Amino acid sequence: MADKKSNKSAEKKPSIFKKIGKFFHDYNVERKKIVWPSVKTTFKNFGVVLSSIITIAIFVGGLDYGLTALLSFVMKLA
Repeated sequence: MADKKSNKSAEKKPSIFKKIGKFFHDYNVERKKIVWPSVKTTFKNFGVVLSSIITIAIFVGGLDYGLTALLSFVMKLA
């Protein structure tokens, strides 16, 4: 029984400063694992996203124009 008490006191939780230090150490280890894309890859992806946005905008604009014209036609008939 005396062994358990002395064992518990020896297994104290680490202080807040040690926890903060461990956090930043682990952060740096994980940060070094990041692989950033090259400039060429970034501009290529930007071009794909931009062309997709323009294509979808044209499609939605055309759909809006067509449905508005259809609704206008139906309202003239009524």
